[in-house]
Amino acid sequence: MDEKFISEMIKPLAGTFNTAAMTRGEPGLPSGFVWKNTEYIIDEVLEVWKETSACKSGSSEIYLRKHWYKIKTTNGMIMTLYFERQARSKKQNKARWWLYTIE
Repeated sequence: MDEKFISEMIKPLAGTFNTAAMTRGEPGLPSGFVWKNTEYIIDEVLEVWKETSACKSGSSEIYLRKHWYKIKTTNGMIMTLYFERQARSKKQNKARWWLYTIE
């Protein structure tokens, strides 16, 4: 399958966050989101992984940067989403949820 690179902000559906994950210090993957004025509902989580990197100030600490999710929507689309632990900028309204690719 071909993947299409997207890298655009998504808006999680309010009140649909996985609160059990949040109690473990993980982002609460919402059960749905809006992208380009279209609502998508997550039917299945296919894969989950984390991205880490070294501390930018030169210490030996490792920081958790992103949580990744490969999901299948109720309309059969396969998408890769990620959650940024630290929002990028005020310009992007401190967005933390992103649609990375669509298969």
